[in-house]
Amino acid sequence: MMTRDFSKLSAKPFDLLVCGGGVYGAWTAYDATLRGLKTAIIDKGDWAGGTSSASSKLIHGGLRYLETFDFKLVKKSLSERQMLLHCAPHRVWPLRFGIPVTQNGRLNRLSLALGLSLYDGLAGQLAQNQHFHYHNKPDFIAKFSAINTAGLLAGFTYFDAQTDDARFVLEIIDGAGLAGAVCVNYCAVDSFVEGNGRIKGVKVCDQITGEFAEIKAKQVVDTTGRWSVNLRKTSPDFRLSKGIHLLLPKIDHEDALLLTANSDGRVFFVIPWYGKTLVGTTDSNYQGDLDKLTVTEEEETYLLAEVNRALPSLAWTAAEVIGRYAGLRVLRQSNNDSPGSISRDWSLETAPNGLLSSIGGKFTSAREDAGLIVDAVCQNLTVDPPCQTFGKVFPWLVGIDYPELLEKSLVGAQKVGIAADCAIWLVRRYGKHCADVLALCQANPQLSQKIRPDLPFIVAELKYCAQYEMVITLEDLLRRRLPLLLLAKLSSEEIRSFAVIAAENLNWDSEKIEREIQVI
Repeated sequence: MMTRDFSKLSAKPFDLLVCGGGVYGAWTAYDATLRGLKTAIIDKGDWAGGTSSASSKLIHGGLRYLETFDFKLVKKSLSERQMLLHCAPHRVWPLRFGIPVTQNGRLNRLSLALGLSLYDGLAGQLAQNQHFHYHNKPDFIAKFSAINTAGLLAGFTYFDAQTDDARFVLEIIDGAGLAGAVCVNYCAVDSFVEGNGRIKGVKVCDQITGEFAEIKAKQVVDTTGRWSVNLRKTSPDFRLSKGIHLLLPKIDHEDALLLTANSDGRVFFVIPWYGKTLVGTTDSNYQGDLDKLTVTEEEETYLLAEVNRALPSLAWTAAEVIGRYAGLRVLRQSNNDSPGSISRDWSLETAPNGLLSSIGGKFTSAREDAGLIVDAVCQNLTVDPPCQTFGKVFPWLVGIDYPELLEKSLVGAQKVGIAADCAIWLVRRYGKHCADVLALCQANPQLSQKIRPDLPFIVAELKYCAQYEMVITLEDLLRRRLPLLLLAKLSSEEIRSFAVIAAENLNWDSEKIEREIQVI
């Protein structure tokens, strides 16, 4: 059970305080705690409340980075992909991508074959089903029936992987907590406490009660991403790239597609996700409000036009967009005007007051980068424990044989009337805690029902997440614990019913319920 206790932040001094609960902060706190450092992690909002829940939901090497000769980044990411597939089969699952070869395409058959050979080679030893494959035109059309056949010559498929980014982060945060870290969401930095020009602690404010506290910490790490300039109170030494995604109805393709926009040559994905289709992303420079990020009509029109050009039989319109979201990537400063051409590699900056700031990076390679952050912390603290996260089984699979868990959970789900598609996702979403969700259904069979007929979620998940996963707001529950706000156009009646379930487990009164509904 994930519990939030603001009072623990000021109860004792820490070796390390991590500010920012996205994927970089989560891995940093988890690794540091496993190495024996007394660690706390805070976020001004929810875990993965920013960019880390606004990704393309992929664990991948980044095929397109080969064009910019960023081989080191691709190799690092592919190594992480392979490790995560092994250590977290519930959290990271295989996904193949198709790439059409067209008459007027940027890349021909030979260049794509060479690029994919290099991509597979950089990944190291692969299973037979993880290698890329060439498909002639009829075979490629058979795999991707909606593909535009005009000018189509052939196609390739290659291997990568997929995840639910918000739940990925949540599990790592829980792992840090289970290892001994103090983890508190909705806790904002007010100011640094300094002595002799060095940070000695941080004054924080509980965003729920308004209470202030001082956290004593020998080292503070900034993993706040786009909000780093506010924390450091400096002019930006990085630039921001905005990416948007749309959720659209399900298509028949089992595999994803990597496509090139006809209008400007940008790369975008068409990805199956929870029974719907995820389309994105864009790369555009951003200089607006960090806290008011929206998908514009122009951006939505752009993506719809490009996906309809590539998959013309779908003829999607704005009315068919189910959900949408936007995120901001932190990129290194560059004279290159195109964000898509700038390296996604990562750096660690040290301020004069000792604050360590994580800049840039990718979701897939965050674990390795976080290890380097903790290395720097350990060096500053004059201790030398090695990184503990590489090859470590994820927290929700510790002590569990995954194939056996999957088999038992499918049988258990069937006994309580849970649909087969929901049962598989229960294991992927909760790991060994799937048994706790099934226990709720055994106690109350009505909880076994699907939340909506077209989505693989059951009512018991609302109750379980609200009770055990550090949910503070209704948005936490419906956007990150369960991505219902992305995958469905919820009616006001549905939202109210979900709020009532949350209230039963979070002790909300009627006024609190109404406030939470208004935010949605």
